[in-house]
Amino acid sequence: MKYSPHIKTGVLFSKFIYWSLLIISIIVLSCKQKPTYKGPVFSELPVTTKLPFYHFSIHPLHNPAKLVEEYQPLMDYFNERIEGVQFTVGTSRDYANFEEKYTNRKSEFILPNPWQTLQAIDKGYNVIATAGEPEDFKGIFIVHKDGNIKAPIDLKGSDVSYPSPTALAACIMPQYFLHTHGININNDIENKYVGSQMSSIMNVYLKKTVAGATWPPPWRAFQKDYPKEASELKVIWETGFLINNSVMARDDVPIHIKEKVTQILINLHKTAQGKKILKDMETNRFILANNKSYDKVKNYIEKFEKEVRKIETK
Repeated sequence: MKYSPHIKTGVLFSKFIYWSLLIISIIVLSCKQKPTYKGPVFSELPVTTKLPFYHFSIHPLHNPAKLVEEYQPLMDYFNERIEGVQFTVGTSRDYANFEEKYTNRKSEFILPNPWQTLQAIDKGYNVIATAGEPEDFKGIFIVHKDGNIKAPIDLKGSDVSYPSPTALAACIMPQYFLHTHGININNDIENKYVGSQMSSIMNVYLKKTVAGATWPPPWRAFQKDYPKEASELKVIWETGFLINNSVMARDDVPIHIKEKVTQILINLHKTAQGKKILKDMETNRFILANNKSYDKVKNYIEKFEKEVRKIETK
């Protein structure tokens, strides 16, 4: 059958309307349907966890980046063995910043030096362990191998660097050593408090100071990380030793968490993984201790303040 031109045009127009309406219906229905794509959703909001965080703050043995490098494996070790909590490293840019953390009770666990330990006890922290052998807690003096320093008396009129006036092994004990070897540390030398153990050593290397005080773990780390620079320096004197740094828990930490942390620490040297962690931290082992273990530090500090200077924080 043949259609007239007018009928043929009408049929075509009807088909056009039909297909147009069909396409519009599909678009409308698509807009009303919920998308079924289950891919990743990105947000500017941070991912949160319900696990409580425990901050384990370390006094400035090294710069913050190196502290994280050395102590993060210990945090991972805790996290693998203590359920229901998350441990993280707390670093500080200098001694004053670290001391502010325990003064204001910002960290649940801290690793302070023995003098800071006494201060933290007054703020509600309690000793659970000692970090290392007592024989390793001593002050040492670093000088250039090609320098003219032979005896402490040769430091008169010179600059000497230290991490901080509150660094026990790396400042207080070295200053007492100089005091007992004929140096008036308040008048005979210029004391430079440079913020960290690394800075104290580097000030000597760069010849900004004639001698620098530190203690064995940072010096060992410096020799390992910067062998070329270390080859130009040497240890010229060392002090006697005292008790090592402590590990402390804030008094509101649950007892079962504190006990688990303590047991992990004092048994760390008994496993291969633990020995590797200790080696990287330049620590031989952790030893069980309590607040009374640091009474000897009180006596040392009293003698130092009576004979040399007052220890003041910022």
